[in-house]
Amino acid sequence: MSRKTFSSEDAVAVGPYSHAVEAGELVYLSGQTPIVSKTGNLVEGDITAQTEQCFKNLIAVLTAAGLSTDQVIKVNVFLTDMVNFDAMNKVYQKQFTAPYPARTTIGVKELPLGAHVEIELIAQRD
Repeated sequence: MSRKTFSSEDAVAVGPYSHAVEAGELVYLSGQTPIVSKTGNLVEGDITAQTEQCFKNLIAVLTAAGLSTDQVIKVNVFLTDMVNFDAMNKVYQKQFTAPYPARTTIGVKELPLGAHVEIELIAQRD
């Protein structure tokens, strides 16, 4: 089977995976950590800055796939410390409009490169 994939120069892959893969009407976006594409390093700052950078990366991939945040149907958020939930949620809420996508938030021990947050999306073509 041939995969239809999408990538963006404004997002960084830190392993052997595609930024996004299309399957029928669904587009699955790989998790994005808060890496700044121009430097290859994590964005400096707190969980707010890291969450904002995750969404910048994800929106770049959505755009490359011809999609927008209005087409996101599911979000998975991974946090290394659930104390950061409220701050992450404030940034998250600005990315979408009601009705919001379905979401799961999971506390994890650690993430690649020492990131404090990673976010993945599933979007559906209209």
